[in-house]
This record gives sequence, structure tokens and C-alpha cells, in this order.
Amino acid sequence: MAAAAAAAATGSKRKQNGSKSESERESSDKRVWLYSALLALQYGAQPLISKRFVRREVIVTSLVLACEVAKVLCALIVLTINGSLAKLCKDWSLVKALTFSGLPAAIYALQNSLLQISYKNLDSLTFSMLNQTKLFFTAFFGFMILRQKQSIPQIGALFLLIIAAVLLSIGEGTRKSSRNRNPEEVLFYGIVPVLVASVLSGLASALCQWASQVKKHSSYLMTIEMSIFGSMCLLASMYKSPDGDAMRKSGFFYGWTPLTLVPVLANAVGGILVGLVTTYAGGVRKGFVIVSALLVTALLQFIFEGKPPSLYCIVALPLVITSISMYQKYPYRIKKKEA
Repeated sequence: MAAAAAAAATGSKRKQNGSKSESERESSDKRVWLYSALLALQYGAQPLISKRFVRREVIVTSLVLACEVAKVLCALIVLTINGSLAKLCKDWSLVKALTFSGLPAAIYALQNSLLQISYKNLDSLTFSMLNQTKLFFTAFFGFMILRQKQSIPQIGALFLLIIAAVLLSIGEGTRKSSRNRNPEEVLFYGIVPVLVASVLSGLASALCQWASQVKKHSSYLMTIEMSIFGSMCLLASMYKSPDGDAMRKSGFFYGWTPLTLVPVLANAVGGILVGLVTTYAGGVRKGFVIVSALLVTALLQFIFEGKPPSLYCIVALPLVITSISMYQKYPYRIKKKEA
């Protein structure tokens, strides 16, 4: 009798826990959909926002530094709201910050500068699609640093992505743009910077994943640390850089308008949303968000610029969508013998 009563009580607790976990799962799913939709909109619109609201004479380094400051403020606001700021401050140490955030910060600072240069020299859809090659380099450095293996469909998806990047490079480098740009200028100041930025993004992403998953470092705290370290690297590089000379001569906010704050704040919010999507949904949903962002970019470019995508973009777009979908849908599964 006692055993039966204990079993009944255990079953009742399991039902209660099951219903509770189910309701929590539904609430989490709603947040995931909200964060994913907002991130897709921000990610897809960022190239157009930057081109529309950032004048060509704006000093790139000043824009990058402003984005880093905005990220710090957004992360501090989030930590204050969720009540974890005091505990993180108490447990913080300079050694941990340098170990987990120092190198990725320097890498991301250089990546952001390259992206700002590329924004100004590529059309928005081409930029967004070439920027997706960072998934390949993320997978590569994930294997090198974290030993994360790829399935056969994932390897095939990465090859599709490379083919799409080659098509875009050929199309963007050979066709005449509406702004009558020199093809060499488009190649070396548009295509090359975004591809190098993708390599750096993959390396920094793997390092951040190692810090957050293996070493359990807070993602919000890492955002703050990396922004501060990255800003310090940029400030140090300004001593003998053209941007540094330009700022000393013309001022930090040379070429800025009040509307320049729009892409700065959008970039900062996007950084927070990436952390939220990754935390609540993981890489699979983030991959679908990236695919959706491509479609958002194409739609917004057609609506606001009246410029349909080139033939190469039309051919490459389904390749990019297919490759990213395949990569996220067929992850590597550990075999029983390996387990």
C-alpha cells in the first residue's frame, strides 16, 4: 500500500512538472519567434540603413567606436533589468576578461572596420549574401578549436555556399554598377573586405563559443568586455592611421548627422538580439533567421532603391538559402560506437 501511494505521488509530481515545463516551453517559443523576427529585420535592413544614413565622408573608425559604446550601454541595461549585474561585477576579474574576451575583441574590431568599408562599396543584397560565408569559417574554426564535426550534408552545404560566393564575386566584379564604380574598386574595397571579415568572424565566433560553453562566461558580460577591449585597440591604432589623422583634423563626428545614430543603435540592438536568439533557440533558429534576413534585404532594396538584383544574385540566392537550410537541418549525429 505504501509503495502504491508513493508511486501515485511520484506520478502526480511528474504530471505537474510536465505541465509546468510545457507551459514554460510555450512561453520560450513565443520569445524565440519575437527575437528571431526582430533579428531578421535588423540583419536584413542594416546594410540599407548604413548606406542611407551614413554619409561617405563619415570617418569609419568613429562609426565603429560609436557602435561599440552603444553595445555596452545596451548590455548594461539588459543586465540591470534581469538583476545579474551586481553578481557579475563581484565575480569579475581582469585575467578572465583578457582570457575570454581580449583576442575576440581585437578580431571583431578589425572585422567591423572591414564591414563598414564594404557597406559603402557593394549593393546591399550582394553584401548580405557574401557575408553568409562566415558560416563556413565558423564551422571550420569550430572543428579546429572545439572539435565539432560536420555531417556529409553539412559539408555539401558549405560547398554550395562557396559556389554562391564565387558567383557573387564574378557578378559584382564584372558588371557596371549604377554608381559607375571601377570594377577593381568594387573588388578590393567591397568584396575582399567582406570576405576577410567573414574569416575573422568565424575565428572570433569559435573563440566566443569556447568561452561561453566550455568556460561558462556570461554572453552579456562578454559583449561589454569585447566592446571595451575592441575600442581600446581601435584607439591605439588611431595614433598613426588615416582615420586618426582625419579625426584630429576634422573632429570625431565629422560628416555625422543626427540620423547617423540610426545605424549605430540598430547595430547595437542587433548584437543583443544575436545573444538572445542563441541563448533561447541555438544555432538552428539563428540559421533560419539569417536566411530570412537575405529575403528581407532583397525586398527592402527593391522597395527603397528600385534596383532589382543582378542575374548572378538571382542564381546565387537559392544556393545560399539551400546551403544554409541544409547545414542547419542535418547536423552531425554521434554514432553509437563513438558514444
